[in-house]
Amino acid sequence: MRDVLYESDLPSLRLLGRGKVRDLYEIDADHLLMVTTDRLSAFDVVLPDPIPGKGAVLTAISRFWFERMAHIVPNHLADLPLEAVLPDPAERAQVEGRALVVRRMQPLPVEAIVRGYLIGSGWKDYQRTGRVCGIELPAGLRLADRLPEPLFTPSTKAAVGAHDENIDFEKTVELLGRERAEAVREVSLRIYREATAHARARGILIADTKFEFGLDRDGSLVLIDELLTPDSSRFWPADRYRPGISPPSFDKQYVRDYLETLDWDKRPPGPHLPPEVIEKTAEKYREALRRLTGAPL
Repeated sequence: MRDVLYESDLPSLRLLGRGKVRDLYEIDADHLLMVTTDRLSAFDVVLPDPIPGKGAVLTAISRFWFERMAHIVPNHLADLPLEAVLPDPAERAQVEGRALVVRRMQPLPVEAIVRGYLIGSGWKDYQRTGRVCGIELPAGLRLADRLPEPLFTPSTKAAVGAHDENIDFEKTVELLGRERAEAVREVSLRIYREATAHARARGILIADTKFEFGLDRDGSLVLIDELLTPDSSRFWPADRYRPGISPPSFDKQYVRDYLETLDWDKRPPGPHLPPEVIEKTAEKYREALRRLTGAPL
């Protein structure tokens, strides 16, 4: 596997598109190849500098969680080996360890966000309204306080370069139908609770996370995209957690904090990162993998 991959190039497959982090290729009518690059986005802007090994870390963590949560909901992982998809050794070497062969699904038009702690946009919402995404909370909560119960706070999906929009549950019902919206909420909360118990035992608090779902040909709910990674979640070291302050993290919050010190309007193009910020971020991702799965990269 290459140490750094900013953009994949697989001529034998048809490129369907490039997201902020992932390149998506068509294998056949039923399967896709999802390549997780080392690109990093912050404030919905893809930065010009890759984080070495990041794509492999995200892929390994997602695979770990997909397998661990399969008893709750099916996921999009396919049994097709990478060798069958990319017989050319040079192409395969480019993406090995950072590619998943997945079943093609119809994505749902919402992102399923679960919050266990009051941070980020939830904290801003609470300061302004006393609520998070329309859900009323007790008065007097502090930044990073653990919530009385995990909250399901979905958002609409935005195109690359645009911002997601938080929505309330009734808007989710409008988009998905009540039965499917309730199923997404129930599955999301169950996965979050199981994941937080596993992570807490390994010294990580999952402050919040984002799930994506799709439908298979039978209309059944399927977990897709990535799962409980440092890109889709806030991971905090449990031993350094203190309510009232924004805790240090194992995710790209370190990069966000650095970018906040710059005179940058959070619009493309993104600024270059110093070598020390790149290396520190890479180490945070690797540490998350080691703690959660017990295995190094």
